[in-house]
Amino acid sequence: PKRDWSSDVCSSDLEIRFHGMGGQGAVMGALMLSEAAFTEGKYAQKIPVYGGMRRGGDVTVFLRLDDKPIRRTSGIYEPDALIILDPTLTKHNKVTRGLKEGGTVILNDVIKPSEVDIGVPLGNVATLDATSISTEIFGLRAIPIVNTILMGAIAKATDWVKLDSLFDPIMHTFPGRIGELNVEACKKGYAAVEVA
Repeated sequence: PKRDWSSDVCSSDLEIRFHGMGGQGAVMGALMLSEAAFTEGKYAQKIPVYGGMRRGGDVTVFLRLDDKPIRRTSGIYEPDALIILDPTLTKHNKVTRGLKEGGTVILNDVIKPSEVDIGVPLGNVATLDATSISTEIFGLRAIPIVNTILMGAIAKATDWVKLDSLFDPIMHTFPGRIGELNVEACKKGYAAVEVA
């Protein structure tokens, strides 16, 4: 008999869009977040989108999290949440386009959550100066690595994953001393983020 796939297609529980610049770790951050979700018994799907000009160019990652299998594989055009790794990207309307009313924004910026204005009423806003934390831990870089710092911020600002669930994926991605530094970065992001 022919199977009716329409009954298997479900909308994802949580659709997240990451925006960063090549070299900041948006793709790896989404991967580590999805691995942490797996360890907690959730399903995750990560779809990176970037062109040939990777370092310094715009990078977008679509991430879906759910407690049941995810079958949708399209882009995310009306996200529940935005993770913005570089404060300059908020100047571009395309980054915030489609965010659902009452959505979540986690932003690497020096501003306070109450100062974030992206044109739609927000339900959950979190900000932290991940660039300064990156400089403190990894040294001054042309493109600061902020992904693991923002993973810590995500763990505190949302109920998507627990902080401890991020440590193994980080160490798996960055073995040895680099991994230890990234776990430290994650913890500092957790401690530093301001949530409103």
